[in-house]
Amino acid sequence: MSDFLKKLKSLINKTYFKYLLILSAFIFWMIFLDTNSLLIHAELNREIKKLKKKKDALTEEIVKDKGLIKRLENIDSLELYGREKYNLKKQNEDIFIIEYKLENE
Repeated sequence: MSDFLKKLKSLINKTYFKYLLILSAFIFWMIFLDTNSLLIHAELNREIKKLKKKKDALTEEIVKDKGLIKRLENIDSLELYGREKYNLKKQNEDIFIIEYKLENE
C-alpha cells in the first residue's frame, strides 16, 4: 500500500511540476514576449501621460490666444498691440525707441 502512495505522490508531483512549468512559461510569455506585453503597456502609458501634458499645455495656450483675439477686436487695442509688438507706425510719424540701461549690467 505504501508503494502505491509513493507512486501516487510521485505522479502528483510530476503533474504539479508540469503545470507549474507551463504556468511559468505562460506568465513569462505574457510579460515579456507577447505583442500586448506588460512592458509595451507601460511604455504606451508613459507616452499617453506625455501627450496629455502636451495637450494641456496647448489647451492653455489656446485659451490665452482666444483672450488676445477678443482684446484685439477693439481697433484701439489692435493699434496699441501693433505699435508695441511690431513697431508699426502711422504714415508721416517717427518712432523713437528708448532703451534704459540698468546699473547692474
